[in-house]
Amino acid sequence: MYTLNNTATLNDTLDDTDIQTTFDELVEPIAVRVAKPRCADGNGTLTPLFFSDIPLDTARAKAICSKCTLAEDCLAGALDRAEPWGVWGGELVENGRIVANKRPRGRPPKHPRPAVIIDEVPIPPHLLRVRPDRVA
Repeated sequence: MYTLNNTATLNDTLDDTDIQTTFDELVEPIAVRVAKPRCADGNGTLTPLFFSDIPLDTARAKAICSKCTLAEDCLAGALDRAEPWGVWGGELVENGRIVANKRPRGRPPKHPRPAVIIDEVPIPPHLLRVRPDRVA
């Protein structure tokens, strides 16, 4: 991304080196770093977790959101747009409002389900591929 600097002006009497120098003065590169959400894996394999009716999938989606740096902005955007359903920013949203849990289809179970605990296992350092051109 580039920005135009209005302090320099072009003259008709410039030679090639002056033109390149003037161009470099006019156009300054901007370092743009955008944080990548944890749910954006690039190929959509995580999408079903965020819109599932299964409580375990919903818990996994919330666990992914729990360590995301963009969770607050994600939730605020979902509430502004009144998203109809899904996990947004670590919260379950239904009809544009935050709900504690989603009522599953069918009859309620006779015995309550156990609490879901999702442990996130870190990737071993020797398996990490660090690419300097990507922002974490």
